[in-house]
Amino acid sequence: MLGQSDSALTRGAQAIAVVIPSYKVTRHILGVIAGIGPEVDAIYCVDDACPEQSGRFIEQNNTDPRVRVLYNQVNQGVGGATMTGYRQAAADGMAVIVKIDGDGQMDPALLPSFVAPILNGEADYTKGNRFWDLSQISQMPLLRRFGNLGLSFLAKASSGYWRLFDPTNGYTAIHAAVAQRLPMEAISTRYFFETDLLFRLNAMQAVVQDVPMDARYGDEVSNLKVSQVLGEFALKHARNFCKRIAYRYYLRDLTIASLELVAAFALLAGGTLYGGWHWIAAAGTGLSAPVGTVVLPAIAIVSGLQFLLAFLSYDIANQPVTPVHRSLMGLRR
Repeated sequence: MLGQSDSALTRGAQAIAVVIPSYKVTRHILGVIAGIGPEVDAIYCVDDACPEQSGRFIEQNNTDPRVRVLYNQVNQGVGGATMTGYRQAAADGMAVIVKIDGDGQMDPALLPSFVAPILNGEADYTKGNRFWDLSQISQMPLLRRFGNLGLSFLAKASSGYWRLFDPTNGYTAIHAAVAQRLPMEAISTRYFFETDLLFRLNAMQAVVQDVPMDARYGDEVSNLKVSQVLGEFALKHARNFCKRIAYRYYLRDLTIASLELVAAFALLAGGTLYGGWHWIAAAGTGLSAPVGTVVLPAIAIVSGLQFLLAFLSYDIANQPVTPVHRSLMGLRR
């Protein structure tokens, strides 16, 4: 393995690390490493049981002394590789851990923009947003464009970060104290990793910020096939949404929104069942339903929708605003 730079020892709480999952990226990885600026103290390239032996390739061809190659004996996916880097960077005393891909899609020159909000105490986690500049979206393939729009809405609901966009963006940065508190054994390790991580961060009430970036696509080949993950993603989003609502509004706290949601479901379910039963009964006899059996379920359904909208309004406004990494750092001492 190549040696790690000692500069982190002198920078202390400002030490920055980069984690690069390295799976079938031998064509681009050296260029990615070369583009990482001097503000970074350590670079962890994670060979995730790569059939191209990317780890050995890096060791044999890289000349940057900051680089250290880590190996996963079994392929764990991009999430598993990233968390391998998280663990090592935290153990080495890094303060902020940036994750970029090794395929050249992510511009290393943007790295200071991802790190600054964390070092300034404004955020616990930052992520890229390729939809910030609408004039640049045309560079993104059409299928990815529509896929990201749909996934973004689902991710907003399941994670609770309604103001974020582009949830599958893998250009991210996290405070090491927050990374250490993540339930890494429970986080999805493959393509759902970034979105599942947002759900876990919301459970910690971590502050997350979007960072504007342009979409960059070259000759790289994406391993993500929308048709293969659509059903899986939908189920996982539904699971995370139910968990988030239960944790946030019933296990950890009880607010007016908790009562609004109960009222919404009770009225919607009651109105639908009552109205549906009487509609079926009236259709079977051929007689018109009494005015009361029509008006009562209609009022219940409309009232239920109003309660549901009130709950959603509360949920959208209820965003974490105070970074948690300072208190977590105190727990580590």
